[in-house]
Amino acid sequence: MDDDEQLAFDPSLLIGVAHDFLFDGQPTLTQRQVAEKAGVDLEDANDLWRYLGFSVVGDDQVAFSEADVEAIKVTERLAELGVVSPDTIGQFVRSVGRSFSRLADWQVRVLLSALSDAEGEDGPPLDVVAEVIPLVEQVHSYVWRRHLLAAASRIAMRTAQEETSGPTTVGFVDIVGYTSRSRQLSTRDLAELVEHFESVVTRLVVDARGEVVKTIGDEVLFTIEDPEPAAEAALALVERGDDEDDLFPHVRVGLAYGPVLARLGDVYGPVVNIASRLTSVSRPGRVLVDGELSAVLRDRDAEREEPRYRLRRTRRISVKGYEHLEAWALKPARPRE
Repeated sequence: MDDDEQLAFDPSLLIGVAHDFLFDGQPTLTQRQVAEKAGVDLEDANDLWRYLGFSVVGDDQVAFSEADVEAIKVTERLAELGVVSPDTIGQFVRSVGRSFSRLADWQVRVLLSALSDAEGEDGPPLDVVAEVIPLVEQVHSYVWRRHLLAAASRIAMRTAQEETSGPTTVGFVDIVGYTSRSRQLSTRDLAELVEHFESVVTRLVVDARGEVVKTIGDEVLFTIEDPEPAAEAALALVERGDDEDDLFPHVRVGLAYGPVLARLGDVYGPVVNIASRLTSVSRPGRVLVDGELSAVLRDRDAEREEPRYRLRRTRRISVKGYEHLEAWALKPARPRE
């Protein structure tokens, strides 16, 4: 939907359907009553509400239901069981809030677009929307369960120390010329570009047994534990971008290898910073890697009869936080004649 297009469908109708599904009727409780029923201080309840990403309403404003009481009780129970500590409960709730905020925003836009397109035919299919919302919730539950199983299987293969600070490959992939390109595209075309970009990146990263950590505008942050699949994925990304017959945009990639702190669905540490800096200075269609990753790839190539990679040291670069950052250009090995 372009910026100058107006929704024919009245969005308030969707609000009503979503509201009825969430509350099973009108809200009946104030924030103060929610806190009392849950057995927590009002300020603690307000903090949790803020952590989820919502503005705090007046203490006496009726805007909540029994579902809010149960949510606080469940969170408190998680703390009692030691799943989250009092010091990290805010981080836990913020992480959940951020993730579902982005997901809900995207899904509501899709629903509004579908309803707007249906206007003028048989009218907006509100009965369908009323059925769709609980179905989406079921999909959420299924996907979460599958990811929970995958994460448990993955983490069970390592010790807690390795999960926290074990070496991994961190990568950033960035669309070249995104700012100028976005000015030339309609909102719909830009959405298609970003969707295709994220879809291809996700497939390649997952096929390499890695994880997409998050998208940051026109950039994707990912991790792949094994350096070689990470290198292969990076090379595949720039190859896709260089193919004029492929809708995938031109990209640049930065990779770094080393210990990483994994926390609440995000990653932190110098390795993440280095990968980001390498991406920012990489040329279009190029993969830059740090010295640690270069050493690992060269060592593995030395054990093969035929090398897989070409690694050329570039001049040291000065970027924010790193005055003399070592960078290597990564390319596939030339086939032997």
